[in-house]
Amino acid sequence: MERSLSLYWTLLKSTFVLSAFTIGGGYVIVPLMQKKFVEDLKWIDTEEMLDLVALGQSMPGALAVNTSILVGYRMAGVSGALTTVLGTVSPPLIIITVISYFYMSFRDNPIVDALMLGMQIGVVAVILNVVVTMVKDVLKTKDIVNLLILIGAFVAGFIFEVNVILVILVAGIIGYINNMQKLKKGGV
Repeated sequence: MERSLSLYWTLLKSTFVLSAFTIGGGYVIVPLMQKKFVEDLKWIDTEEMLDLVALGQSMPGALAVNTSILVGYRMAGVSGALTTVLGTVSPPLIIITVISYFYMSFRDNPIVDALMLGMQIGVVAVILNVVVTMVKDVLKTKDIVNLLILIGAFVAGFIFEVNVILVILVAGIIGYINNMQKLKKGGV
């Protein structure tokens, strides 16, 4: 019983801290979640973390919450998922509640504007880091189909502005077919 309480406490504390100190949305929290759950706690491996992020991204809702739910479920079932939801949504809820009370007094403050601009620049750097890390992971697989999916998804989304849902759906189907063929050949 104590071990499971320790597991829930670690899930709650980890997701609460990650959520409280992550500014910039779901893509910013992904490398921090990877560091915490893959590198520090060693609960899951990098490939599974990427799978959980991909699943979280394909579901409606916030990426950080969705991925936290999946990590919590992976570690402790439904109660783990509920624990990570609580840990992930509590900090923004508390922060937004406090900010809403004081919003009118600081909305036109030039110092706050400068601070927000600085945070935006930092967020761009963190998101770029996530992209580079994910590209490296895809390249490590040495799978030409995965590389073509990566390039095709980028071209479709960035250059041709194809709806992201369609990009994810097509990439998922191609990835599924590719992996099924590998399984049949005994390569996965």
